Amino acid sequence: MTDISTDTRPARITTRIEDRIGWLEVDNLARRNALTLTMWQAIPQAVAELSSAPRVRVIVLRGAGNETFIAGADISEFATLRKDAASARAYEVSNAEAFDALRNAALPTLAMIRGFCLGGGFGLAAACDLRIAADGSSFGIPAARLGVGYPPTAIADVVRLIGPARAKLLFFTARRIGTAEAERFGFLDLVAAPETLETETRRLAGEIASGAPLTLRAAKAGIDALTARLSAEDRDACQTLADACFDSRDFAEGRTAFMEKRAPDFTGS
Repeated sequence: MTDISTDTRPARITTRIEDRIGWLEVDNLARRNALTLTMWQAIPQAVAELSSAPRVRVIVLRGAGNETFIAGADISEFATLRKDAASARAYEVSNAEAFDALRNAALPTLAMIRGFCLGGGFGLAAACDLRIAADGSSFGIPAARLGVGYPPTAIADVVRLIGPARAKLLFFTARRIGTAEAERFGFLDLVAAPETLETETRRLAGEIASGAPLTLRAAKAGIDALTARLSAEDRDACQTLADACFDSRDFAEGRTAFMEKRAPDFTGS
């Protein structure tokens, strides 16, 4: 077990290939695998490299270590890199490209979840084709406690996966849910005991990898083609609402309260 308080490795996205499985690892143990902007930007290239490797038949997304999947975006960067609507839009481009890379990967994608799966981590898992989690993991979207506004590109996968009402429940309340509820919501496909999570993930990935590659690609493309998409007008309207969040007093208060480890005082302005 790695002590996250003393880990000094640089935050990074790493890849490796074992047999026919391509592993994409989010590694920022010092911050519970929270994603820095540089890490967001590295995900598309990592997916592309694994997708183009002749041996790889399935991509598995995981967090480094044995404690946490992905605890969201690195909030310590928000005061400089996501401080207002203009900078938030630039930041969201990197988010969207990461989600797109996983969603549109030609190969099947699988999220192996252990521990915290929050915010951007929840979104990345939703962008994958399948999700398996260790019992006892924790899921949520804490945007309402931070004053963050998510554009349609950041929430589309969540809505398609669990439906609008349950997506609203998670967004409106910022509540944490466990594996049983996440499975009931339709977010999780499989749940494993913590000690067997990696074994079960490898087994599932192996089953997928044993299938005919062209069939897998055709099935993924065909199923995804049936998924509803938002209109351009809907996206613009939602983007305007998201922009207003980043220009608000509440966003500044939310990130300050988070860093000061206190309850935020939101005013709706």
